[in-house]
Amino acid sequence: MRVSAIDAVEEAAAGTPVARAGTVLAIDGGNSKTEVILVDADGNALARARSGPFTPQSSGVAAAVAVAAEAVRELRGQLADRFEDPAAAARVPLARHLAAYVAGADLPVEEDALALAFAAEGWADSTEVGNDTFAVLRAGATREYAVAVVCGAGVNCAGIGPDGRRARFPALGRITGDWGGGHFLGGEALWHAIRGEDGRGPATALVPAIAGHFGTGTVEEVALALHFGELPDVRLHELSPVLMATAAAGDAVALSAVHRMAEEVVTLARVALTRLDLLTTPTELVLGGGVLQARVPVLMDRILERAAEQIPMADVVVVSEAPVFGAARLGLDSLRRAA
Repeated sequence: MRVSAIDAVEEAAAGTPVARAGTVLAIDGGNSKTEVILVDADGNALARARSGPFTPQSSGVAAAVAVAAEAVRELRGQLADRFEDPAAAARVPLARHLAAYVAGADLPVEEDALALAFAAEGWADSTEVGNDTFAVLRAGATREYAVAVVCGAGVNCAGIGPDGRRARFPALGRITGDWGGGHFLGGEALWHAIRGEDGRGPATALVPAIAGHFGTGTVEEVALALHFGELPDVRLHELSPVLMATAAAGDAVALSAVHRMAEEVVTLARVALTRLDLLTTPTELVLGGGVLQARVPVLMDRILERAAEQIPMADVVVVSEAPVFGAARLGLDSLRRAA
């Protein structure tokens, strides 16, 4: 059905009910990209767009929301042909509800600041904001409750219980007890390789593997290149696959780090399940993030082994759908509960 944008704006001014372009506008904002999707009441996608990284921690809340606004403008453009006056379509309210699950929403005070900024954009009648780990959870779970562990650049865990209660962690890095993630594992691989090379640690095949990856004669050259800025720190993330491959080849040092990562994944899940009183209830454990979605056997086999021992009622699944769909489902879940 085509909607007159001008009529809708006039209705809004008069305080009468206004047609919305969709039901939920969902946002998945991460360190690599921001994705938005508009869905109807049945979860069908009406339009989808993306923009750059969502980084309120470094760029600030206003700048991060401005990045999301770029994607929303593109999404509005896709919807223009649904309106009698495409030029006025930019003024029509988009959705009943905005569900933004984004990086940087690690603490309640951060969620509140982001919620205020998103609400000020006027994209929807109501707004909810949460950490992007919840979007991964809902993208992979077949029910409204589950626990998710995400291992991408960093590591995080979140859970939703059948009663709606949520379990989460601050996930601010080592200062809040975190261990793991692709960048961290890369640094761990380099640490072991340096010590293996200079004799402070056991010999390890990580030495030639890392030097070979960067085309240097020694691992120390890699460390010095990082120190002097010749190699950007972000490239440490490249060493996570190197660590996995070296572990798969049987190197004991690399294998110990991979097994530690598996242990951390299961520990996070066990604590979240315990907090939600789900330890003895069949519940999905959704795994997401680049490190886990790569499904490297040397890591995944260990996770499954430890999960069978510590959380035997958990059904381990690896997410395959984009997290933005999980954000949309969370928004629809909220509307159903409020009905």
